[in-house]
Amino acid sequence: MIFIKLHHYILFFICNTWEQRKLGEICDSFEYGLNAAATDYDGENKYIRITDIDDNSHEFLQNNVTSPDIDFSGAENYKLKQGDILFARTGASVGKTYIYEESDGLVYYAGFLIRGRVKNEYSPEFVFQNTLTADYERFIRITSQRSGQPGVNAQEYASYQIATPVLEEQQQIGAYFSTLDHLITLHQRKYFIIYNKLITWEQCKFAAVFDGLPNNTFSRAELNYESGTVKNVHYGDVLIKFGDYINASETELPYISDDAKADKFKNSFLQDGDIIIADTAEDEAVGKCTEIQGSEGLKLLSGLHTIACRPKEKYGPMFLGYYINSPAYHNQLKPLMQGIKVTSISKSALQDTDMIMPQDIEEQEKIGEYFSNLDHLITLHRRAL
Repeated sequence: MIFIKLHHYILFFICNTWEQRKLGEICDSFEYGLNAAATDYDGENKYIRITDIDDNSHEFLQNNVTSPDIDFSGAENYKLKQGDILFARTGASVGKTYIYEESDGLVYYAGFLIRGRVKNEYSPEFVFQNTLTADYERFIRITSQRSGQPGVNAQEYASYQIATPVLEEQQQIGAYFSTLDHLITLHQRKYFIIYNKLITWEQCKFAAVFDGLPNNTFSRAELNYESGTVKNVHYGDVLIKFGDYINASETELPYISDDAKADKFKNSFLQDGDIIIADTAEDEAVGKCTEIQGSEGLKLLSGLHTIACRPKEKYGPMFLGYYINSPAYHNQLKPLMQGIKVTSISKSALQDTDMIMPQDIEEQEKIGEYFSNLDHLITLHRRAL
């Protein structure tokens, strides 16, 4: 049984008989690359140098592609073929490797790289995966020691030994770890995309995002569901009935029974994007909000035990409603809540809370739409139960 540690994190057990082979026996040749400067990319011929190989994924970085400044008629031997492996021979990146894929295009390799061309009876991917092992790292660390720049020449690379099974097993092992590498790379890219988005989000105070709006104090007894001209958002509905947003034109809302009293608040009618926060509850639900949508043509007011807020700038529909109700924002309200049997939060306490949000309105819209669709899907599944 042979025990191998690959990629620093996977233990691999093989029961078949493996044979030790030097890279010089596995490869037809080890050859140095072009001694040529890089020039602007000509649209066809690519030039790979040590710095063009990613330190982590070992892929060819093509965000700043160049071409070799040469006469291509005499450079056929420097053109990479499927399965060719490049080895960095000097500098801080000595030992770094890359395996050529035809999907990388027409590629020539530079002079500080050594190309190993693997024989047909061996799997190039298997050989390449062996250059990602701890054993290979030790070999490079010891062999590259020089009085000046660290380096490993072609003859030294050819002396490195690896254990090899039959070709079919090599191919299976190489394919397995290649797939694993690809999966890791995808997750890393996803992480950096998310991380880069987060660092572009802006942190600001609640007071910098919203202007306050007046609310009324009409009790349930002063409201009705039959007739009136002005509708009202009651804190009890925000806490129990409403979600992160409401479509006011489609939601059952009570009327204020006394039009004369309601008329005193005619300058405070709600509009799309306004946020209504319940400032009182019997538990930590205090601070729950709903965002107003679909208010066009309606006269709508913020009622008893609510804090009405209007964004100073336009935000993506539904984004603020979902964000303020999320743990990311709501958890900071808990130390600010007051009361024993009934819990409340004040307008002044809200003013100094932090909000971390994307500034791109398109991103806000996508977030709002995503959670709205998710809520709809959950509702459909509940109805099906």
